[in-house]
Amino acid sequence: MFSKFTSKIETLVDLLRYRSLHQTNERVFTFLENGETETDWLTYLELDTQAQAIAASLQSLGMTGERALLLYPPGLEFISAFFGCLYAGVVAVPAYPPRHNQKMSRLEAIALDAQARVALTTTSILGNIKSQADEAPALAGLHWLTTDKNDHSQISDWQELRSDRETLAFLQYTSGSTGIPKGVMVSHGNILHNEQTIDLGLRNPDEAVYVNWMPLYHDMGLIGNVLQALYLGVPCIVMPPGAFIQKPFRWLQAITRYRATTSGGPNFAYDECVRRIKPEQLTSLDLSAWEVAFNGAEPVRAETLKRFAKTFAACGFRQEAFYPCYGMAEVTLFVSGGIKTDPPVIYAVNEESLQQNLVMPARGDGERSRMIVGCGQSWLGQKIVIVNPESLTKCADEEVGEIWVSGRSVTQGYWNRSQETQKTFKAHIIDTGEGPFLRTGDLGFLRNGELFVTGRIKDVIIIKGQNHYPQDIELTVQESHPALRLNCGSAFTVKIEGQERLIVVQEVERNYLRKLNVDEVLGNIRQAVAAEHNLQVYATALIKTNSIPKTSSGKIQRHACHSAFINGSLDVVYDWSENPQLKTEFRHLQAEMKSLLEKLQATNCLQ
Repeated sequence: MFSKFTSKIETLVDLLRYRSLHQTNERVFTFLENGETETDWLTYLELDTQAQAIAASLQSLGMTGERALLLYPPGLEFISAFFGCLYAGVVAVPAYPPRHNQKMSRLEAIALDAQARVALTTTSILGNIKSQADEAPALAGLHWLTTDKNDHSQISDWQELRSDRETLAFLQYTSGSTGIPKGVMVSHGNILHNEQTIDLGLRNPDEAVYVNWMPLYHDMGLIGNVLQALYLGVPCIVMPPGAFIQKPFRWLQAITRYRATTSGGPNFAYDECVRRIKPEQLTSLDLSAWEVAFNGAEPVRAETLKRFAKTFAACGFRQEAFYPCYGMAEVTLFVSGGIKTDPPVIYAVNEESLQQNLVMPARGDGERSRMIVGCGQSWLGQKIVIVNPESLTKCADEEVGEIWVSGRSVTQGYWNRSQETQKTFKAHIIDTGEGPFLRTGDLGFLRNGELFVTGRIKDVIIIKGQNHYPQDIELTVQESHPALRLNCGSAFTVKIEGQERLIVVQEVERNYLRKLNVDEVLGNIRQAVAAEHNLQVYATALIKTNSIPKTSSGKIQRHACHSAFINGSLDVVYDWSENPQLKTEFRHLQAEMKSLLEKLQATNCLQ
């Protein structure tokens, strides 16, 4: 394990070089091109060699100290390029490669913000980007390096650099619910501390095997799977995210085939398996080796854990394998997780008290309650506190507040955003003077050291002085009718005639699009929301399958949904409102205000 050589390892370069020396020809990464067929693999020596070759090319171009975009399709080439940047002293900037004819505005924004000088990619991706270069002049001005045809004869030219734990390793651009990307500055020390923290929390066996379908440019795929496997010196099986999305069975099939001990993803992944894996397919699955089924990146639902455990119990899956956890890019990845040998902690909270930011146990005598899944405890010197986000004072044990975190996994801040870094990463508790802390923007509470996450501050719905969490309303909507897709809805408010009104945007299952009983679906939604939350739905937009805005990790982008609802850009199947005329007038007013702001900005009247 890593703890045996901690004093020798200061950077990820040290780590890979150590593995290359001591586990030279052991295979570390295997790629399943379609989620089933092995088409590529890397030993520690091969990864070390490829990293040196790429680093030599970057150094020959004078790129040391610069930022490099990494634009790769799913595969192991990304991993080689990532380490090639580290070996060259270049700050890696992982990003999602644009699809053919896809707008490149977000990618261009990242390139400009990071002040990238070079981009690493494959020949095929470069051809696609060059064909759209007119739309993104900032990308056209980069130096492009294709690593799938890199010359290994340059390896001898590689110059090893002196780095330490404070050296910046890469920029993790947040998915961003507002659409404005921010680059989180992640150091070598942040990564190594977080990998050690993950290891302590998950308590992986010595013969661990990882299976990963998460995107490698995303923190859960990169930090939680690829780099954790390398840290432990164990195999990692990698498949494209699309292979899982198309056929969730492939994920569990790979776990069976490779006797994987550790694998996971966001909550929706487990729902997809229950919903789409057929009963006759269960007989071919053996999940008995699966010791850690981590669940994070979005709210963990108690009902999801229950359904999955029940469905796959016959395949050898144990409910104790579930590992709910909490994390974010600003803390490298992992913030908290449970004790591996313990089952998930589920706490029934009184719904009405939660609306007042108070935590009271549900008595079970017919009162409304909410089941909240615990996300474990902090590890390795990390500290979690709950703070009132307005007064900045420490919350009492029975109060819900903002989750603040301190520790060596907390990253260095946002790239070139000193004010936002100061506000988010340098917070102090007013009544105790403790700090600095990272303000996560998430709400929750602690109970006996266990962290319970209740929602995100910016997403909380406040109607008539009562707090409502959108994910709860969304789940109520989705469970009201089989035509509505699970994990594919958004609830938010819009102010109309001085009052906050509840809006629901919800995807429809593809097989219901042509036979949708609109009146029945809308009636079910209104009745369920009224019964469960004592709220009146003002407007509902039923939209097409796979059209709701999501982040790369599968989180609903509620602010993007809000904007799309306002400007009428949703891919609507049916649009209902309590007062259609008033809603139309509201949208016209919003459009006029937006146009006025743009004119003021264009004439430099608005700074």
